[in-house]
Amino acid sequence: MMMYKGDDQYSLSSDARSQLRFFEQLDQLEKQRKDEDERETMLRLAKSRSKHEDPEQLRLKQRAKEMKQLELAQLAQRDANLAALAAIGPRKRKTPDSPSLGAGNEGVSGGGSALGVTRPRPFLRPRVTRVSLRDLLLCLEQERVARRSLLLYRAYLK
Repeated sequence: MMMYKGDDQYSLSSDARSQLRFFEQLDQLEKQRKDEDERETMLRLAKSRSKHEDPEQLRLKQRAKEMKQLELAQLAQRDANLAALAAIGPRKRKTPDSPSLGAGNEGVSGGGSALGVTRPRPFLRPRVTRVSLRDLLLCLEQERVARRSLLLYRAYLK
């Protein structure tokens, strides 16, 4: 089985996953900007004092107060979450070398002999990627050598 990932002759033409992440980040930034603008206008309206207060302005002031309370509640919740995480301690990653708890009670009982011993890593298999016929056709169409091959035409017939 040939691995083309590390071959210098082949290059990645498009990375859909990173493109999707990029577009999601753009949408998120646009939404944040829009929310910030809306919040600023609400706060500006809430601070304005006019002699003639119409019902629309009263409703906007009430909505601005609600938004401010919601923002304060979110900040308090975030602070509480950070404090709880700090109290728990840092995350510990499960390493492949560490003995699992289901394998036995040697790690739980505190036996000193198991602490310094490291097991050799098992042979790691290459990652298997499933591809569809459409993926294969796309790759064959982009290859200069395979563009007019009999294999490509037979694949079209399937």
